[in-house]
Order: sequence, then structure tokens, then C-alpha cells
Amino acid sequence: MRTRPLIAALLAPLLVTGALAVAAQASVPTPPAGWSTVWSDDFNGPNGALPSGANWIIDTGHGYPGGPGNWGTGEIQNYTNSTSNLALDGSGNLLITPRRDGAGNWTSGRVESQRSDFKPPAGGVLAIESRIQMPNVTGNAALGYWPAFWALGAPYRGNYWNWPGIGEFDIMENVNGINSVWGVLHCGVNPGGPCNETTGLGTSRACPGSSCQSAFHTYRFEWDTSVSPNQFRWYVDGQQFHSVSQGQLPADTWANMASHAGYFVLLNVAIGGAFPDALNGPTPRAETVPDRPMVVDYVAVTSKGGGTTTPPPTTPPPGGGGSAYSAIQAESSQQQSGTGVETTSDTGGGQNLMQVGNGDWARYSGIDFGSSAAHQFVARVASGAAGGVSGLVEVRLDSRSNAPIGSFAIANTGGWQSWRSVPANISAVTGVHDVYLTFTSGQPADFVNVNWFTFGH
Repeated sequence: MRTRPLIAALLAPLLVTGALAVAAQASVPTPPAGWSTVWSDDFNGPNGALPSGANWIIDTGHGYPGGPGNWGTGEIQNYTNSTSNLALDGSGNLLITPRRDGAGNWTSGRVESQRSDFKPPAGGVLAIESRIQMPNVTGNAALGYWPAFWALGAPYRGNYWNWPGIGEFDIMENVNGINSVWGVLHCGVNPGGPCNETTGLGTSRACPGSSCQSAFHTYRFEWDTSVSPNQFRWYVDGQQFHSVSQGQLPADTWANMASHAGYFVLLNVAIGGAFPDALNGPTPRAETVPDRPMVVDYVAVTSKGGGTTTPPPTTPPPGGGGSAYSAIQAESSQQQSGTGVETTSDTGGGQNLMQVGNGDWARYSGIDFGSSAAHQFVARVASGAAGGVSGLVEVRLDSRSNAPIGSFAIANTGGWQSWRSVPANISAVTGVHDVYLTFTSGQPADFVNVNWFTFGH
């Protein structure tokens, strides 16, 4: 149920380009070292055949039975199981082709994987990847085209009214022939909520090198549970362009997405609907041309890791020092003011800084950021502050009087031992520094506990 980002952007129409010859890879690529294939389809088969029924369900009509009309997005096409809309090309590709009849009615194709249990192994990483050439059409002739490669939470099957709480990962979306790939997360409640529905949490970028429409590109999504906080990441041709951290979302929102059986994978080309209309007004139009397929070379689901637990956080020695990229126990400071310590109930045990308030601070000496700049700070925090009480957790280098290089705001998380990992962007840092955590609030009341913190690239 992809109700899409309402992007306020005007993009100059481009000239329509003709269809180019397309080539499939010989087979699904061998996973990199440490990764293993969970499931894949390279779309080998005779020209004109439907995709494998063992791998794919073909969706038909204008919505799931008992679900929202027009698939919940306003798209206008009728999905069919006709090989006119959905067929192998005999060269290792799946073609999803929108058609228009003489009366102006549009048809197209949509498939979803039979399996709906794709999720990372405990403590590991899951990747969902496809090599795709978007429909090779641009400008006014492309108005209303909406190709997508995405995944939906398994509980959506048979319910159809629990979106977006069950989670949706839009790995590749494109509209109106624009040379951009959108990556979007949908979660929480609709409208609004932590994922700003119906827009979602997303971003876009141009395809590297050749345009999205004129050539194949590889679109990849990773769900990483080997790091804390867990992370979702989006890539095009190996270049990351979007991420969402577990720490950015409420714990229950993340749990609703991540704790069910898993996800199923979808491929489709819609015509019209909320997303293309948001950019260019009502679509499709008379000048929109049919018959331009999305060409899919392969889909692969891979995983790595799992079966091990994350190593316990490390602590700098008493004299200071240590890597910025290891978890630093907050109670291990070389100097502090206004803070106390207590036994923590957080995973890994140990102690935490307790009930920290405005003006409190702690110093960690000789933290080594190396020669590759850090750009992110993550702290494990909890708060039982009263309603209306909040504050900033700030990072300063070398002196408490220096300006913060980054900060995040925190308020009540549900209790002084209700832990959450919260990220913040920081100014680029290299070399060795004394790191100060400083705490600022407009209220005198304590507002945060801190268990550990770390830095990332």
C-alpha cells in the first residue's frame, strides 16, 4: 500500500528516448565473502513465459480482495496475469509492461514473492537486491509511470488495513521518468506518526553514471542487526544514499516492524496515483506513452552473520585513551561534575551515569578518531523526566567552553531504565581529542541517564 512522498519539486521535462537493447547477467551474482544466498530468481526461461509460480504470486485487479481500492495509492491501472503485461524475455529478464487499449484503459503487472519470511538472522544482516532498468521513457511521455521494487511486512497478507505499522521498505521507486531513485521507509501510524505518513522517511538521488531509464542499475536494501542501534540502509550501484537508525524511532514502532515473521518482495509498474500526481499534477495524460517495460535481471535475498551476540561495550583504561568507534562506558570518565552512577538494567549490565541535569558534564581523555572522519555520535540513554522536562546531550572537544560539534534532544523515554540508542550528526572529527559530554536544559530537573556512547563514520 504505497501512498507516496508528496515531493514539492518542478523538474524540466526531457526528450523521450527510444528503447535500448538490454542485457541480463548470466546468473545471479555470487554473494560477497561472508554472505550466503537465502532466495533468488534470475528469470531464466522461455520467451513469453510467466515468472515462476514457485517463486511469485501474480497480483491482479485494482486491489486486494477486502483491501483498499486502487491498491491504496490512487493508481489507475488494472493488474493482469497476461503475458502482455508480465513475461520473461527469453534472455534472463522479467518484463513488466504497462499497456493502454483503444479506450484509454491501462493494464500492467505486479508480482510478490511467495515467501514472506525475509528477515536478518539474529545479530546478522539481510540484503534484498535487484538489477533493474526502469521503463526507458522520460519527459511528458513518462507522466504517470511509477515503477517500484519494495518489500512489505508479512502481517499485511490477509489483513490489508494494518499498513504502515507492519513496515514497508521501498528499495527503488521512480515516477514520471525522472532520473532519480527514491528510497523510503514507511512505519508507525497513518497519517503522521514517526514516519511522517503518508510521505514516509525517504530521500532520492540520481542514478550513478547513466540515467535510471537508459541502463541497468543495482538497487539494494540492507537490514543490519549486527550494530546497535540496528540500521536500515539503501544503496544504488553500491553507493549508500539513505539510512534510518533504530534510535530514530520509538521502540514500539521499531518492534512492530521488526518482530514479526518477516517481509515479502514486490515488483510492479503502476500508472498514475499519489506520488506521480504530486510531482506533475494529474497523471497519466494523453501524451503518456504505453509499452515501455521495467526490465528486471534478477532478485536476490542474501544474509550474513548471526548466531553471535554483539561484543560487550569496551571501556577506556583509567588513564584515558581508546577508540572513538568502540562503545565507551559513560561511567568511565576521567573527570565529571554533577553526575552519579548506579547499576543498569540495560543489556550487558554494568553501571550508568544517573539522573543527569542542566550544567552537568563528563570528560573522556585521549579518544582516538583516527584519520577517517567521524560524522555520527550515538548514545544509549534513558529518561524518567516529568512531562515537559527535556534537554540536550551535547558533544564538545578538548574544552567544555568550545562549541558543541553535535547534540540531540531527549525527554521521557518511559523510565530511568527504559533505554534507547539515539543518534546525532556531528561535525567531521579526526585525530585524538578529549571528549566532553555536556548536558543543557531549560529546567533544573534531571532529564537523562547515559549508559554508553560511541562514534561512527
